[in-house]
Amino acid sequence: MTPNEKYQHLQTKLRALQKLAVAFSGGVDSTFLLAAAAQTLGPQNVLACIGVSPSLPQSQLNQARRIAEQLQVRLLEILLTELNDPNYTANRQDRCFHCKSHQMLTIRRRAEQEGFSHLACGSNWDDQNDYRPGSRAVAALNILTPLMDAQLTKEDIRTLSRQMNLPTADLPASPCLASRIAYGVEITEQKLHQVEQAEEFLRSLGLSELRVRHHGLLARIEVPSNQIRMLTEESCRNKIVEKLKSLGFQYITLDLQGFRSGSLNEMLGRPNQH
Repeated sequence: MTPNEKYQHLQTKLRALQKLAVAFSGGVDSTFLLAAAAQTLGPQNVLACIGVSPSLPQSQLNQARRIAEQLQVRLLEILLTELNDPNYTANRQDRCFHCKSHQMLTIRRRAEQEGFSHLACGSNWDDQNDYRPGSRAVAALNILTPLMDAQLTKEDIRTLSRQMNLPTADLPASPCLASRIAYGVEITEQKLHQVEQAEEFLRSLGLSELRVRHHGLLARIEVPSNQIRMLTEESCRNKIVEKLKSLGFQYITLDLQGFRSGSLNEMLGRPNQH
């Protein structure tokens, strides 16, 4: 099927729901789902629900607010407390399962209080081939996955998002900040803020696709290989070292393999999109 045929299939599924709450992050997939639901059901029958916690960058929350306003969909900001869960803060390889379970349960309860009995997330057709513990939580809680059901791939979603003039069409993937912290390193609010501030600083230098991996006292920076040279120039390098040391890192490294999604999962021998 073409992307447009898949979109028609998606709309058929959405119409059957009549009203829908969307677990919204402001990223590529959930923005597309929110826009499709608003177009199909009418904005008044759609509720955007975003979980707010230290693992969500402020810039991403601001972006989500702008998108919801643009789509004329009401945005419900829901406080999450996953940092109170020792299964999450222990940061074992199933961290995402515990995080997503807490997130979806909390969002679903609030959505039901608002009169929305159906909750959907932005999982797409490609996600079934990734190592995603969070997907187990989505399945266990019976959260709807209309993009996956319509067999919409990430590339389909980007193509359709361009047709719909969505600002996220070419946005790089941006998983939660906890995904930057190496397995076995305890997740704390301070560490999440360290990562957020470090990445915001690097973006201020003109970088867009990047990760700052938190390995305790060590920060490991990943950028596309064609941008590595820029970061090694003395003036730029000195600024980065000064900033990241001010955030509490003692050692700052640049990964010579370059940016790659899921590099912290290489120790598990499995791919991921973190």
